[in-house]
Amino acid sequence: MQATIGACKLELVTGDIIRQATDAIVNAANSRLAGGGGVDGAIHRGGGPSIMEETRRHYPQGCPTGDAVVTGSGKLPARCVIHTVGPVWEGGQNQEKSLLASAYRRSLEVAGAQQCASIAFPSLSTGAYAYPLQQAARIALHTVATYLRLHGRPDMVRFVLFDDRTYEAYADALAATLSENRCR
Repeated sequence: MQATIGACKLELVTGDIIRQATDAIVNAANSRLAGGGGVDGAIHRGGGPSIMEETRRHYPQGCPTGDAVVTGSGKLPARCVIHTVGPVWEGGQNQEKSLLASAYRRSLEVAGAQQCASIAFPSLSTGAYAYPLQQAARIALHTVATYLRLHGRPDMVRFVLFDDRTYEAYADALAATLSENRCR
């Protein structure tokens, strides 16, 4: 599924984020930037030890929830990896919505600072961090669409979704986001 927002392209695909040849891929990192499972583990395994060495050297204090930092990509086809920390779901009473939106926004800001024309995101916080998928998809797409409308960059944002269930949640959220914007 694709959409155009201003001069920017937003697309949804099912696939493996470590195979994306975009300027940047986004890592669903933990706050210690210590590697882990899921997307984080796949990126570190695929990119090799240079990514972990760089995070330890440049970010010894880690990365706060809702923020983002950048490293090289090691052996991955992307030019760089943007590590962002989404919130752990705690019932929605601990600023999870604003922290998740911030993780997407900060990733886009870091991509802009790196002059990235394209970026690929996973579905942040919906795996081990247990954020409800439909809610997370709406927040992700609303945040990214708003950023693209305001800033007109990057040229292309791709959501690389792990399975059909996640893809469908994001497709529904994208349709709703586009419909909302037509009504304003």
